[in-house]
Parts: sequence; C-alpha cells; structure tokens
Amino acid sequence: MALRSKTFTKPNGSEEPAEEVISQRRSPEGRFLLQVDRQTKVSFSTFEEAEKAGLVIKKNFPVVRVAVYDSVTSENTIINPAKA
Repeated sequence: MALRSKTFTKPNGSEEPAEEVISQRRSPEGRFLLQVDRQTKVSFSTFEEAEKAGLVIKKNFPVVRVAVYDSVTSENTIINPAKA
C-alpha cells in the first residue's frame, strides 16, 4: 500500500504543506478554570472574572454544576447564585 505525502494539490495546481493539527490537550493559559459539569470550558487570570462568568451560566442553566478550579492551590469553588 502506498503512503500519502503530507502535501496536497489545490484545484489550481499549487502545492501547500498540510496544516498543523492543533491538539485538544493544550495547557490552559489562566490560573482559574471555569468548569461546567466537571468539564473545563475556559480559563481566566483572576477569580472574580471566572466567578462572574460562572454566575451567568448558573443563572441561565440552574441544573448544571458550575465551579471555578484554582490550578495553583488545587481548590474547587462551586458557584451558587444567591437566592432572593
């Protein structure tokens, strides 16, 4: 069986190298990770930003588990909106 090369030919005849595959296992850039149902969605540099985004999600979807994970101290803080 012949192996395919990593270059492809466009319809106009020019060759370009294959695009680099971006891995889903990249490290988060911020210290505080926003998790929805224990799945990390986005990272923030401050706890206040992560908490604010978590409150918006929790108000719109009260059933899901929303938490902020501190990657330095390894602490999880579950977000619960204040009940009026």
